[in-house]
Amino acid sequence: MTTEYSGSGDLQRTLDLMWGTTAAPSRGPRPGLSVERIVDVAIGVADAEGLPAVSMRRIASDLGIGAMGLYRYVPGKSELVDLMLDAVQRGIPDPYPLGDDWRSRLRVVTQNLIAHYRDHRWLLQVSQARPLMGPESIRTYDDALRCMDGIGLTDHEMAWTVAMLDSLARGASQWVVEYKEAADRTGISDDDWWATQMPYIERAMADGKHETMARVVANDPYEDDTDFVIDRALDGIAALITDRPPRYELPPIQRL
Repeated sequence: MTTEYSGSGDLQRTLDLMWGTTAAPSRGPRPGLSVERIVDVAIGVADAEGLPAVSMRRIASDLGIGAMGLYRYVPGKSELVDLMLDAVQRGIPDPYPLGDDWRSRLRVVTQNLIAHYRDHRWLLQVSQARPLMGPESIRTYDDALRCMDGIGLTDHEMAWTVAMLDSLARGASQWVVEYKEAADRTGISDDDWWATQMPYIERAMADGKHETMARVVANDPYEDDTDFVIDRALDGIAALITDRPPRYELPPIQRL
Protein backbone atom coordinates (compact mmCIF):
# COMPACT_ATOMS: atom_id res chain seq x y z
CA MET A 1 0.00 0.00 0.00
CA THR A 2 1.52 3.30 -1.10
CA THR A 3 1.65 6.02 1.54
CA GLU A 4 0.97 9.63 0.62
CA TYR A 5 2.53 12.38 2.73
CA SER A 6 0.70 15.51 3.76
CA GLY A 7 2.50 18.64 2.68
CA SER A 8 4.18 17.09 -0.36
CA GLY A 9 3.04 19.83 -2.72
CA ASP A 10 3.45 23.59 -2.90
CA LEU A 11 2.77 24.57 0.73
CA GLN A 12 2.01 28.22 0.09
CA ARG A 13 -0.41 27.56 -2.76
CA THR A 14 -2.11 24.78 -0.81
CA LEU A 15 -2.62 26.98 2.25
CA ASP A 16 -3.91 29.84 0.10
CA LEU A 17 -6.47 27.49 -1.44
CA MET A 18 -7.31 25.93 1.91
CA TRP A 19 -7.99 29.26 3.55
CA GLY A 20 -9.66 30.82 0.51
CA THR A 21 -7.10 33.56 -0.04
CA THR A 22 -6.66 32.69 -3.72
CA ALA A 23 -9.19 34.05 -6.19
CA ALA A 24 -10.88 31.50 -8.46
CA PRO A 25 -10.02 31.65 -12.17
CA SER A 26 -12.30 34.06 -14.01
CA ARG A 27 -11.83 32.42 -17.38
CA GLY A 28 -11.74 28.84 -18.60
CA PRO A 29 -13.99 26.02 -19.75
CA ARG A 30 -16.00 26.06 -16.52
CA PRO A 31 -15.72 29.50 -14.86
CA GLY A 32 -18.41 28.48 -12.36
CA LEU A 33 -16.36 25.58 -11.04
CA SER A 34 -15.00 25.96 -7.51
CA VAL A 35 -12.16 24.43 -5.53
CA GLU A 36 -14.74 23.17 -3.04
CA ARG A 37 -16.57 21.27 -5.80
CA ILE A 38 -13.32 19.74 -7.04
CA VAL A 39 -12.39 18.61 -3.53
CA ASP A 40 -15.84 17.13 -2.87
CA VAL A 41 -15.67 15.09 -6.08
CA ALA A 42 -12.16 13.87 -5.17
CA ILE A 43 -13.34 12.82 -1.71
CA GLY A 44 -16.22 10.90 -3.28
CA VAL A 45 -13.84 9.02 -5.57
CA ALA A 46 -11.46 8.25 -2.69
CA ASP A 47 -14.32 7.02 -0.48
CA ALA A 48 -15.64 4.73 -3.20
CA GLU A 49 -12.44 3.48 -4.83
CA GLY A 50 -9.50 4.39 -2.63
CA LEU A 51 -6.85 7.08 -2.86
CA PRO A 52 -4.97 5.54 -5.82
CA ALA A 53 -8.07 6.18 -7.95
CA VAL A 54 -7.73 9.92 -7.35
CA SER A 55 -5.82 11.55 -10.19
CA MET A 56 -6.09 14.92 -11.82
CA ARG A 57 -7.21 13.28 -15.06
CA ARG A 58 -9.90 11.22 -13.28
CA ILE A 59 -11.30 14.15 -11.31
CA ALA A 60 -11.32 16.34 -14.42
CA SER A 61 -13.19 13.63 -16.30
CA ASP A 62 -15.80 13.30 -13.54
CA LEU A 63 -16.28 17.07 -13.62
CA GLY A 64 -16.62 17.07 -17.40
CA ILE A 65 -13.58 19.24 -18.11
CA GLY A 66 -10.10 18.68 -19.51
CA ALA A 67 -7.21 17.93 -17.18
CA MET A 68 -5.52 21.22 -18.06
CA GLY A 69 -8.65 23.08 -17.01
CA LEU A 70 -8.46 21.46 -13.57
CA TYR A 71 -4.89 22.68 -13.07
CA ARG A 72 -6.23 26.23 -13.26
CA TYR A 73 -7.87 25.58 -9.88
CA VAL A 74 -5.55 23.09 -8.13
CA PRO A 75 -1.81 22.77 -8.87
CA GLY A 76 -1.66 18.97 -8.64
CA LYS A 77 -2.61 15.80 -6.78
CA SER A 78 -0.40 16.50 -3.75
CA GLU A 79 -2.13 19.80 -3.13
CA LEU A 80 -5.52 18.19 -3.81
CA VAL A 81 -4.90 15.50 -1.17
CA ASP A 82 -4.11 18.16 1.44
CA LEU A 83 -7.30 20.01 0.56
CA MET A 84 -9.21 16.74 0.91
CA LEU A 85 -7.67 16.04 4.33
CA ASP A 86 -8.94 19.33 5.70
CA ALA A 87 -12.32 19.35 3.97
CA VAL A 88 -13.26 15.81 4.98
CA GLN A 89 -13.15 16.86 8.64
CA ARG A 90 -16.38 18.75 8.08
CA GLY A 91 -18.02 15.41 8.80
CA ILE A 92 -16.69 15.29 12.37
CA PRO A 93 -19.54 16.55 14.61
CA ASP A 94 -19.24 19.93 16.30
CA PRO A 95 -19.55 20.80 19.06
CA TYR A 96 -18.75 17.97 21.43
CA PRO A 97 -20.98 17.55 24.53
CA LEU A 98 -19.11 19.99 26.74
CA GLY A 99 -21.73 19.71 29.47
CA ASP A 100 -20.84 16.09 30.23
CA ASP A 101 -17.97 14.83 32.38
CA TRP A 102 -14.53 14.79 30.79
CA ARG A 103 -14.52 11.00 30.25
CA SER A 104 -17.76 11.19 28.28
CA ARG A 105 -16.42 14.08 26.24
CA LEU A 106 -13.16 12.33 25.35
CA ARG A 107 -15.04 9.11 24.62
CA VAL A 108 -17.12 10.99 22.04
CA VAL A 109 -13.94 12.54 20.60
CA THR A 110 -12.35 9.12 20.13
CA GLN A 111 -15.50 7.43 18.82
CA ASN A 112 -15.94 10.22 16.28
CA LEU A 113 -12.32 9.80 15.16
CA ILE A 114 -12.78 6.04 14.76
CA ALA A 115 -15.92 6.58 12.69
CA HIS A 116 -14.05 9.23 10.66
CA TYR A 117 -11.24 6.82 9.74
CA ARG A 118 -13.61 3.95 8.98
CA ASP A 119 -15.93 6.08 6.84
CA HIS A 120 -12.97 7.44 4.87
CA ARG A 121 -10.60 4.49 4.70
CA TRP A 122 -8.24 6.29 2.34
CA LEU A 123 -7.15 8.46 5.27
CA LEU A 124 -5.16 5.47 6.52
CA GLN A 125 -3.00 5.76 3.39
CA VAL A 126 -1.90 9.30 4.23
CA SER A 127 0.83 10.19 6.72
CA GLN A 128 -0.10 13.34 8.61
CA ALA A 129 3.03 13.46 10.74
CA ARG A 130 3.33 17.07 9.51
CA PRO A 131 -0.27 18.15 8.91
CA LEU A 132 -1.30 21.31 7.13
CA MET A 133 -3.67 23.14 9.46
CA GLY A 134 -6.69 24.36 7.55
CA PRO A 135 -9.92 25.78 8.98
CA GLU A 136 -11.55 22.39 9.60
CA SER A 137 -8.38 20.89 11.08
CA ILE A 138 -8.10 23.78 13.53
CA ARG A 139 -11.78 23.51 14.45
CA THR A 140 -11.64 19.81 15.28
CA TYR A 141 -8.32 20.14 17.13
CA ASP A 142 -9.65 23.00 19.25
CA ASP A 143 -12.83 21.02 19.98
CA ALA A 144 -10.78 18.09 21.27
CA LEU A 145 -8.61 20.34 23.44
CA ARG A 146 -11.63 22.11 24.94
CA CYS A 147 -13.07 18.76 25.98
CA MET A 148 -10.32 18.37 28.58
CA ASP A 149 -9.60 21.98 29.41
CA GLY A 150 -9.57 22.49 33.18
CA ILE A 151 -9.52 18.81 34.23
CA GLY A 152 -6.00 19.00 35.64
CA LEU A 153 -3.76 18.40 32.62
CA THR A 154 -1.05 20.77 31.49
CA ASP A 155 -1.25 22.23 27.99
CA HIS A 156 1.57 19.89 26.93
CA GLU A 157 -0.35 16.88 28.28
CA MET A 158 -3.55 18.01 26.58
CA ALA A 159 -1.78 18.22 23.22
CA TRP A 160 -0.28 14.76 23.62
CA THR A 161 -3.60 13.32 24.80
CA VAL A 162 -5.18 14.42 21.52
CA ALA A 163 -2.28 12.81 19.63
CA MET A 164 -2.67 9.61 21.68
CA LEU A 165 -6.42 9.35 21.07
CA ASP A 166 -5.97 10.03 17.36
CA SER A 167 -3.31 7.28 17.16
CA LEU A 168 -5.63 4.94 19.06
CA ALA A 169 -8.49 5.67 16.64
CA ARG A 170 -6.24 5.28 13.62
CA GLY A 171 -4.81 1.98 14.88
CA ALA A 172 -8.22 0.55 15.76
CA SER A 173 -9.53 1.52 12.36
CA GLN A 174 -6.50 0.19 10.49
CA TRP A 175 -7.00 -3.30 11.88
CA VAL A 176 -10.73 -3.41 11.11
CA VAL A 177 -10.35 -1.95 7.62
CA GLU A 178 -7.50 -4.25 6.65
CA TYR A 179 -9.31 -7.28 8.07
CA LYS A 180 -12.42 -6.52 6.05
CA GLU A 181 -10.45 -5.86 2.88
CA ALA A 182 -8.19 -8.91 3.21
CA ALA A 183 -10.65 -11.29 1.51
CA ASP A 184 -10.99 -9.06 -1.55
CA ARG A 185 -7.26 -8.42 -1.86
CA THR A 186 -6.15 -12.05 -1.37
CA GLY A 187 -9.08 -13.80 -3.03
CA ILE A 188 -9.43 -16.07 0.01
CA SER A 189 -12.67 -15.95 1.98
CA ASP A 190 -12.64 -15.51 5.75
CA ASP A 191 -14.08 -19.01 6.25
CA ASP A 192 -11.42 -20.61 4.03
CA TRP A 193 -8.68 -18.60 5.71
CA TRP A 194 -9.47 -19.96 9.17
CA ALA A 195 -10.56 -23.44 8.05
CA THR A 196 -7.16 -24.00 6.45
CA GLN A 197 -5.27 -22.86 9.53
CA MET A 198 -7.35 -24.46 12.28
CA PRO A 199 -5.88 -28.00 12.08
CA TYR A 200 -2.42 -26.53 12.65
CA ILE A 201 -3.57 -24.21 15.42
CA GLU A 202 -5.49 -26.98 17.19
CA ARG A 203 -2.50 -29.32 16.98
CA ALA A 204 -0.26 -26.63 18.47
CA MET A 205 -2.75 -25.97 21.26
CA ALA A 206 -3.10 -29.69 22.08
CA ASP A 207 0.58 -30.30 22.86
CA GLY A 208 0.36 -28.46 26.17
CA LYS A 209 3.15 -26.03 25.37
CA HIS A 210 0.90 -23.05 24.75
CA GLU A 211 -1.64 -23.29 27.58
CA THR A 212 -2.16 -19.56 27.97
CA MET A 213 -2.78 -19.01 24.27
CA ALA A 214 -5.06 -22.07 24.14
CA ARG A 215 -7.22 -20.65 26.94
CA VAL A 216 -7.36 -17.17 25.44
CA VAL A 217 -8.20 -18.46 21.95
CA ALA A 218 -10.96 -20.62 23.41
CA ASN A 219 -12.51 -17.75 25.35
CA ASP A 220 -11.93 -14.80 23.02
CA PRO A 221 -14.80 -14.19 20.57
CA TYR A 222 -12.33 -12.19 18.42
CA GLU A 223 -14.71 -9.30 18.04
CA ASP A 224 -14.01 -5.62 17.52
CA ASP A 225 -13.88 -4.10 21.02
CA THR A 226 -12.92 -0.47 20.70
CA ASP A 227 -14.73 0.40 23.95
CA PHE A 228 -12.13 -1.62 25.87
CA VAL A 229 -9.29 0.24 24.19
CA ILE A 230 -10.88 3.66 24.76
CA ASP A 231 -11.59 2.89 28.43
CA ARG A 232 -7.99 1.87 29.08
CA ALA A 233 -6.70 5.09 27.56
CA LEU A 234 -9.13 7.15 29.66
CA ASP A 235 -8.17 5.16 32.77
CA GLY A 236 -4.59 6.26 32.20
CA ILE A 237 -5.61 9.91 32.00
CA ALA A 238 -7.74 9.54 35.14
CA ALA A 239 -4.82 7.98 37.03
CA LEU A 240 -2.56 10.84 35.97
CA ILE A 241 -5.02 13.43 37.26
CA THR A 242 -5.86 11.57 40.49
CA ASP A 243 -2.36 10.49 41.50
CA ARG A 244 -0.64 13.76 40.70
CA PRO A 245 0.75 15.30 43.86
CA PRO A 246 -0.21 18.90 44.57
CA ARG A 247 2.21 21.43 43.20
CA TYR A 248 4.71 22.56 45.74
CA GLU A 249 4.55 26.26 46.38
CA LEU A 250 7.47 28.13 47.90
CA PRO A 251 6.59 29.98 51.11
CA PRO A 252 6.57 33.75 50.87
CA ILE A 253 9.90 35.44 51.36
CA GLN A 254 10.36 36.58 54.91
CA ARG A 255 11.93 40.00 54.97
CA LEU A 256 14.23 40.84 57.84
